[in-house]
Amino acid sequence: MSGFNQGRRGIIRAAAGLLAAPALLPARRANAMEPVDVELVLAVDVSRSMDPEEQELQFNGYAKAFRDSRLAEGIANGAIGAIAVCFFTWSDWDMQNLLVPWTRIDGAAAAHRFADALDAAPRQAFLYTSISGAIDYASQLFGQGYEGTRQVVDISGDGINNSGRPLKAARAEALERGIVLNGLAVLDRTPLPPQFANLQPSLDDYYHDEVIGGPGSFLMVAEGFRAFEGAVRRKIIREIALNAPGPRIERAFA
Repeated sequence: MSGFNQGRRGIIRAAAGLLAAPALLPARRANAMEPVDVELVLAVDVSRSMDPEEQELQFNGYAKAFRDSRLAEGIANGAIGAIAVCFFTWSDWDMQNLLVPWTRIDGAAAAHRFADALDAAPRQAFLYTSISGAIDYASQLFGQGYEGTRQVVDISGDGINNSGRPLKAARAEALERGIVLNGLAVLDRTPLPPQFANLQPSLDDYYHDEVIGGPGSFLMVAEGFRAFEGAVRRKIIREIALNAPGPRIERAFA
């Protein structure tokens, strides 16, 4: 009789397990990562070297890039046909503001909504230039709902690292995690005073040697702020395309 009761209890436990199993499925779906072709973080410099006009040129450049039909076409040509993108500004080592959170873009309508969010985002300027802080912050943004075949950080700026921990350490840690670092160096054509002219390296050389890294990484150089719009459009189109052709350093002119 005891054997019968043990068998009966085993059947009851098995049945209870089958009944409970469906309740676990929604939790698994909720925690599932949505696949995309690339997770792209746009990191934009708003340090004091950026005056209001230059900052507006940056924001407008990104917004116009997402309204460009070629960008939507490039996304559609991906294996999945969708990307995830977010946008934050940075300056001091502890000053990063996520202005547009992770957004799935799978066509022109979604890309235009992202551009509208950029138009509506606040414009603020701060003091220093912490590229290392921007890389550290960007590295922590990945894995939030999306799983890309690539993880890319797009860092745009017009100055060298002068705040926070050493750039070399932040860069090395990001590369160890498999993150690709691309750069958009904006060359300010206003000449420096003679006493400062030779105190810092050429910005394009600095970004090439100290900032970018990872498989397929590249540097876009905007020759002045008026060239920024064309530079950012070309850069993002390259970033969303797998194995996109192009030189290690590419230059855009106004």
